[in-house]
Amino acid sequence: MLHKVRALKNFGNMRKRQVVVKRLEGPPSRSVRSVKYGECQKNHAANVGGYAVDGCREFMASGDEGTSSALICAACSCHRNFHKKEVETEIVSECSSPTSSGT
Repeated sequence: MLHKVRALKNFGNMRKRQVVVKRLEGPPSRSVRSVKYGECQKNHAANVGGYAVDGCREFMASGDEGTSSALICAACSCHRNFHKKEVETEIVSECSSPTSSGT
């Protein structure tokens, strides 16, 4: 029997979205995790005591994976850490349906 759980956890301004599929009996399961970086949250007016964001809606890497430019957003030139991190975790287990003996 499979049991699917969806949870949305709030940690201040950060949200963590989890999709969990659990098998109640049977073989062990594996976890699949995907990370997406959403809108930029860098406060560009912090030095004057205000609050202003640039409106960048999603992180796009400037360079190839493994290079330092992969951590810089091509749209707003901010570091990836300024973008809202959205983690989606899915626990997947293999399930087998009972075989029917038909004639």
